[in-house]
Amino acid sequence: MPFASVGDIEIYHERIGAGPRLLFISGTGGDLRIRPNVLDGPFPKHFDMLAYDQRGLGQTSKPDRPYSMAEYAEDAVGLMAAIGWGSALVVGVSFGGMVAQELAINHPHVVEGLVLACTSPGGNGGASYPLHTLQQMDRDARARHMIPISDTRHDAAWATANEKTWEQMVAFAANDPYTDEPGHAMGQRRQLEARAAHDTWDRLGDIRCPVLISAGKYDGIALPETQRNMAARIKGAELRFYEGGHLFMLQDRAALPAMISFLKGEVAD
Repeated sequence: MPFASVGDIEIYHERIGAGPRLLFISGTGGDLRIRPNVLDGPFPKHFDMLAYDQRGLGQTSKPDRPYSMAEYAEDAVGLMAAIGWGSALVVGVSFGGMVAQELAINHPHVVEGLVLACTSPGGNGGASYPLHTLQQMDRDARARHMIPISDTRHDAAWATANEKTWEQMVAFAANDPYTDEPGHAMGQRRQLEARAAHDTWDRLGDIRCPVLISAGKYDGIALPETQRNMAARIKGAELRFYEGGHLFMLQDRAALPAMISFLKGEVAD
């Protein structure tokens, strides 16, 4: 099994594809056992891609103690070192984008280029939706609460007009096949606690690599205004919006090819 010893934990990871090195950092609750996932998408056709379960999630260790965003970044750089990578391109999605910000700030030498997708800097730059406040909800109620926030087009009127699709979306969002695993709920809670404390706003100017900020026009989790704030704070950052919400990477077919072109250094259309 592909585990690497990094600090005090064992990190489960998968590596696939060929080409320039690409580290993918996943979002809240990410678990590589849930398929299809990013490993089944187009990135491995262009890159030597490394993806992993973050601490507290999936098959990676779940120590029962507070986690910090800086610690998540140390996990990422430690995993890279463990497989022999000195640097890589990085894609961070949602929570993973928060980790990627810490990584690029604290370890600038390891990040060759950076895509920040549907994420936020915290602090005065704007935080993503406070998911930690929903932990007392059951999964069905949380799904019904979050769907119209994740994509603001999916409001009550849309749900009424598209009842079958709405219920399918709720069932998909509420499903968690590993919910009864030991440490599962604790690990997710620890991640959300770290997420709530995320704040790179005053340090974003320390990011020196090429940066693409990608976001959905209708995202109520990582707000469009927050994306503009980040783009203004990171020198030379490109900002692109897509037709979608927090899941714009799945909703707009132009999003992933644009990320790939950016990471390969190709000139945008």
